[in-house]
Amino acid sequence: MTPSSPQHPISVLDMLKIGIGPSSSHTLGPWRAIQRWLGDLGDAAFVVARIRIELYGSLAQTGRGHATDMALCLALLGHQPETIPVESIDSFIRDLRERKSILLPGGNKAFRFDIERDIVFHPDERLPEHANGMCFTAWNAANDQIRSDVWYSIGGGFVQRAGDGSHVPATPRSSLRYPIDTGDDLLQHCASRSQGVADTVRVNEMAWRDSDALSGELASIWRVMRESVYRGCHESGALPGGLGVRRRAPSINRRLLNGAAYVGVEEWIHSIRGNAWTAREIMKWTSCFAIAVNEENASLGRVVTAPTNGAAGVLPAVLLHELCFGVPELNKRDIEDFLLVAGEIGSLFKKGATISAAMGGCQAEIGVSSAMSAAALVAIRGGTPARTLMAAEIAMEHHLGMTCDPVGGLVQVPCIERNAMGAIKAINAAELALELDPAHAVVSLDDVIRTMWETAQNMRDKYKETSTGGLAVNISVRVSEC
Repeated sequence: MTPSSPQHPISVLDMLKIGIGPSSSHTLGPWRAIQRWLGDLGDAAFVVARIRIELYGSLAQTGRGHATDMALCLALLGHQPETIPVESIDSFIRDLRERKSILLPGGNKAFRFDIERDIVFHPDERLPEHANGMCFTAWNAANDQIRSDVWYSIGGGFVQRAGDGSHVPATPRSSLRYPIDTGDDLLQHCASRSQGVADTVRVNEMAWRDSDALSGELASIWRVMRESVYRGCHESGALPGGLGVRRRAPSINRRLLNGAAYVGVEEWIHSIRGNAWTAREIMKWTSCFAIAVNEENASLGRVVTAPTNGAAGVLPAVLLHELCFGVPELNKRDIEDFLLVAGEIGSLFKKGATISAAMGGCQAEIGVSSAMSAAALVAIRGGTPARTLMAAEIAMEHHLGMTCDPVGGLVQVPCIERNAMGAIKAINAAELALELDPAHAVVSLDDVIRTMWETAQNMRDKYKETSTGGLAVNISVRVSEC
């Protein structure tokens, strides 16, 4: 599977998906894959007596730490990542472990399902098309195989069946007024219509939904982002998984606000915006926003993939930074434009490289998210399309080669802090792009996307979300810092 595979239109809403942590490729992707597979079973679901799930490559190597087995079980139980009550996840899994049976959607009887027996990890085997491979097999009561399929989780919650080539949407998509596969495509469309990146992307999105529906979807994405920051700034304690990593966003939030009274997310944002902060304090706030989201993500909280769960904190941190500290205050249209631009830039990386850490290391997650955020920030500050893409290029250029080496197979160390670093780099890249002349730029966004893919191909597998290299093997898993 390479970027040269046939491309299908990608919506901004594909890039920014609501789900639960800790990993879009290891949690949301398998969740969606087995849902699609169950749909493929059709009438055969009525006679299923046994199923087996086999995990390969990175899914097997870090799947337990990334809650892949839990995600698959929740999907089998009929839950949706956008709506599942996250506080009940542990009880759902505990109940399944005890009763060892499942009634599939569309089935007519419960069949035995033992998590320990029927989810099999193959850490030393990798399937040919992607590092995140899964095989789902179903049998009837006579032990005849009904169906067996290989699926791949290809990053950011995107999935595909083996042999399908590049990502295929679950439902067919109409063609776009402005087909965009590269940064140059985007710039040419903007120039031909004398319009900005956000306006160009908005026209494309409205090929699939009307203006009200688009605004409603973007509002939901922003609501989940905002709430994940707020929850992360107010939930204390240690993160799950055994590393003993303690949440830090609440203490940063508490020290900065120094006893300010508020109720709910809107009053909290108003309290932050209503203060005069030093440059150092603003930097602390931006880091706090990013850390808060990824501490929620590590706790199986609800976040937005941007473009992945592991990098979910960068985009909301940069947007909240501008909302709280920018002048003038952002309006609804600004927020929509920010998300539209960010999603489109993310899609360019997906089409031309990868957003899967299992394929490209952390440059594919934090790097892409930083590029998305930098471009979006320039766009809502009135930057030209050329400066918007320049910001994305600058941000990614300084993430090239970043490895993915999660300690203990958990999305905690060094992942949480990396979100704070990605947010700060995004803001810095935006500031530079607004000051520089794109006509004098040596490196284009398409250049850096191509370079990122080449870097990904040359990177050793142990640095691609396997927990077999880097920090994952050079520090004790008993550390309690993040």
